Amino acid sequence: MTQRTEIGQVGEFGLIQIIKEKFSNRNSETVLGIGDDAAVLKSADNIVHSTELYIEGIHFDLAYSPLPHLGYKLISAALSDLAAMNALPKQVTLGLGLSNRFSVESVESFYEGVQQACEEYKVDLVGGDVTASPTGLLVSVNVVGTVDEEHLVKRSGAKVNDVICVTGDLGAAFMGLQALEREKQVFLANPGMQPELEGKSYVIMRQLKPSARFDIIHELRSLGVVPTSMIDCSDGLSSEIIHLCNASGVGARIFEKNIPIDDETYLVATEFNFSPLTAALNGGEDYELVFTVSQKDYEKISKLADVAAVGFITSDPSEKILVLKSEQVVPLSAPGFGQ
Repeated sequence: MTQRTEIGQVGEFGLIQIIKEKFSNRNSETVLGIGDDAAVLKSADNIVHSTELYIEGIHFDLAYSPLPHLGYKLISAALSDLAAMNALPKQVTLGLGLSNRFSVESVESFYEGVQQACEEYKVDLVGGDVTASPTGLLVSVNVVGTVDEEHLVKRSGAKVNDVICVTGDLGAAFMGLQALEREKQVFLANPGMQPELEGKSYVIMRQLKPSARFDIIHELRSLGVVPTSMIDCSDGLSSEIIHLCNASGVGARIFEKNIPIDDETYLVATEFNFSPLTAALNGGEDYELVFTVSQKDYEKISKLADVAAVGFITSDPSEKILVLKSEQVVPLSAPGFGQ
């Protein structure tokens, strides 16, 4: 029988001590981490900070999200905002609201994923908070990074004729969510049924365990390329391009034939009678990077295996359009929530 230790048995401070013992600091910018009233940080560069709030039943579903995967995903998703600023990640703080459904062991399981993410991205967990929640799980993630003035990238720098680029492929996370939701409904109707997830491992892992694309940030730096604007793809490609255009006062033209979509995403979308293009444009949670570069800099990055040019920036701010494979021109729309 799996051991279950009630959080009340160890108390808030006991739980914090259990968490603290699993983490150590690796960045010189971290002067003081977990264990005091506040963390102490230092930096000679710009400090970049972002906060994300995740609520069970809205942002994640524990029916199909293993706690270690969830811990990893929430750190990755929050850190992706730093990548979008061309910053390097340094520290994380984490606040948890826990109902009595959760045991000490389940919290430790969640932090296994947090620890894996911290090790992978070379960040320090320097603090946070744990409190009671009347129902479900609430997670607040604060991330801190650094960037010098030369490398800082905002949404507002796109210029006419810049090339619009995206990393990785798009739409997979959304199709993974559809597959998981379907299997959840099948299970609720018949708990004896085995899940049918064969041929969907890629899209499912893109939903459950996405990665922040700091590998691309490092590649761009090694090539001496600073994007003119950048944003992370959390709400779908269409939404992110509209955000970049609005911030920069420009328009955009992108081409369906250039949008990178994985073969498995196509197959799963076909099975669900869903448009893979719609999944890429409006699905969200891919956490890829959408950025613009000058024509000259695009020549430097054109051979990067995981970067695709999908269009270009235009001068008319009212022109945000998609050119379909049929050559038909349609406006980009952004039904997603948030930024």
